[in-house]
Amino acid sequence: MSEFTPKEWGKIRETLADDPTKYGLPKREYGSVVLGSFNIRKLGAVTKRSRQTWDFLAHVCKHFDLLALQEIMDDLSGFQELKGRMGSEFGTIVSDRTGVFSNQPGLGERLGFIYNLSMVKRGEVVSDISFDRTKVLETLARNYDQINQAILPYVDYLKELDQWNSNQLGQRPKKPNVKMPVFITFARQPFCVSFRIVGHPGTNPYEFMAVNAHLYFGDYISDRRQEFDALMAWILGRFIQHDRAYYPNFILLGDLNLDFDNPTTDRDRIEKHIKMFNAKVRGEENVNFPFLDPHPKTKQVLRTNARLTETFDQIGLFNWDQRLPTYKENSSMGENPRGPDYGVFNFVELFSDALYNRGVSELSLSEKKAFFRRFEHEVSDHLPLWLRLPLPD
Repeated sequence: MSEFTPKEWGKIRETLADDPTKYGLPKREYGSVVLGSFNIRKLGAVTKRSRQTWDFLAHVCKHFDLLALQEIMDDLSGFQELKGRMGSEFGTIVSDRTGVFSNQPGLGERLGFIYNLSMVKRGEVVSDISFDRTKVLETLARNYDQINQAILPYVDYLKELDQWNSNQLGQRPKKPNVKMPVFITFARQPFCVSFRIVGHPGTNPYEFMAVNAHLYFGDYISDRRQEFDALMAWILGRFIQHDRAYYPNFILLGDLNLDFDNPTTDRDRIEKHIKMFNAKVRGEENVNFPFLDPHPKTKQVLRTNARLTETFDQIGLFNWDQRLPTYKENSSMGENPRGPDYGVFNFVELFSDALYNRGVSELSLSEKKAFFRRFEHEVSDHLPLWLRLPLPD
């Protein structure tokens, strides 16, 4: 059994229309703005998805006022199709391809934003995030022995890499890899865009740099943590020097590939790590990752991958603006319909309810395997996550 049939899509639409908020789709609420992040798996050629899938994705994305998208492919026809189905009231901006060297094989990606033109205005600053040559050379020089020791065991690394580049290894899924002892540079450069969220007439807008990131997954958790630390260091470097920054506040939205499968142990480790960053800005409330906390209404940590086992995707706030929520407010999220609040649109439960008349947890292992296979490529293997803020007043 392959992708959903038109009849099944009809059932999915009916089930969602009966109770949209049951699955966490953020509704339109007067006086609020919804920010979000969505890794749409291999968002490339328009022909790779059915008309019904594009309709569904556009319907979902229209619920966001500023949406960061990851895994946009070099072929922009699908991204353009999505925006076209959302309507003329939305604008877009997208990066060039990153994660691959020009004219060499590999799967590069773009990062992009879709935003509601009536509420969100783009600023002047748009940039990739990278480490300059001097910093890379310094890292190599200071860690030469460690790096050399890491590469030495891979005696066939260059040979395998040359074979991979010349396609002699056929359909090898990925390049040979080395476990690096230190961070050198990003596997995919994060994308940074300045935005303003306008409120009621006469009010000061929210002004921030939105950082869209799809961090390294790879074979080694240490590599993933190094990238996260490097991105945090870059943001904090600009954040601390807020008097020089174009906009002093930063909002990080993306697939950070954090190893957060066990909240009991992982949360303490990551929280301790983030508190270390807070100490650097001399204000423990300045850095806030609400998706690390159990949501106050459900007392459960929200999952963001389609198999509901991980919270890879995150939204992080680095704010000097006292109107933006700090971690101290996470325990009261959702008390006001206008926000602040946060959540995930769990389309996996929606699909299961519509097609099986029962939740995912009630499916057998064989049913789950077949079920996931039908939508993880056609729709996505990640869920969209969102943060609602009250409009500036």
